Amino acid sequence: MKALRRYLPEIDLDEEDIPPSLIDRMIIKREDFEGALGEVSPSAMREVLVELPKTSWDDVGGLPEAKGKVQEAVEWPLSSPQKFDRFGIDPPAGVLLYGPPGTGKTLMAKAVANETNANFISVRGPQLLSKWVGESEKAIRQTFRKARQVAPTVIFFDELDSLAPGRGGEVGSNVSERVVNQLLTELDGLEEMGDVMVIGATNRPDMIDPALIRSGRFDRLVMIGEPGLEGREQILRIHTGDMPLSPDVSLRELAEITDGYVGSDLESIAREAAIEALREDDAAEMTEMRHFRSALENVRPTITEDIRDYYEGIEEEFKSGSSGLDRRTDSGKLGFQ
Repeated sequence: MKALRRYLPEIDLDEEDIPPSLIDRMIIKREDFEGALGEVSPSAMREVLVELPKTSWDDVGGLPEAKGKVQEAVEWPLSSPQKFDRFGIDPPAGVLLYGPPGTGKTLMAKAVANETNANFISVRGPQLLSKWVGESEKAIRQTFRKARQVAPTVIFFDELDSLAPGRGGEVGSNVSERVVNQLLTELDGLEEMGDVMVIGATNRPDMIDPALIRSGRFDRLVMIGEPGLEGREQILRIHTGDMPLSPDVSLRELAEITDGYVGSDLESIAREAAIEALREDDAAEMTEMRHFRSALENVRPTITEDIRDYYEGIEEEFKSGSSGLDRRTDSGKLGFQ
């Protein structure tokens, strides 16, 4: 388009065709590309998607302690700010949810936004990174600007470790250092933002720049771990709520034999059991206990001893005030990135 505009004065608009002699002279120059770059925004920048989540706390199985901490840090400031005013204190600036994959970090962020009637802006770390200088920082500024416009808002940064890794180390880069600096600037200005809460989520808290988890930034750290026995039964009940079950199906028994399974694993078990029933008989009307047992053979638990040890160590370091960056662990050993 830039090139065509340059040749427009030589084109007779009353004629149907462009003369061949003019077509032969038409070329696209470097300045045309540079002009286009100034007008076309990267896809990550074109729109900040604002949604109204329908997820409720009833959809989040187990983890009562983690739920309570998130409610205190996010729900109270948005729904009952007078509680903090009465005691003359500021609410947490940001909340970092950390834990193994599939434990419900995203689900929890959506639930707290829904329960507070807040808009929800979800940002996946890798999608925000751009090779163009300044565009990633610009996308962050635009995200916070949109959040202020549609407040009350919960901004959710998923995979925060990929967006803001430790600066000055092997995992860092020029882009990530600029992104971290921009995030710090925005978080430091949260007091002026009113009804905007920020939640980050990560599987690898040891990879996040330590400046982000200091007081006044992501200063409330909440471990979203594996569900206990009661939690597993509750999660199974949620994912079989619309499934016709045979009388021989005992969700309690399934919960007892699924130690180490997280929410996404249990969802997979329910789905695979139903598929097993249909595979056996496409006219089947209910899922039986044997179908669940068969599904268990194909769905492996996310939680291993290495993963338990890793998060227990991280939790201890956070409690002691350490950044956690001294115990970076090989992601291959943990089984996830």
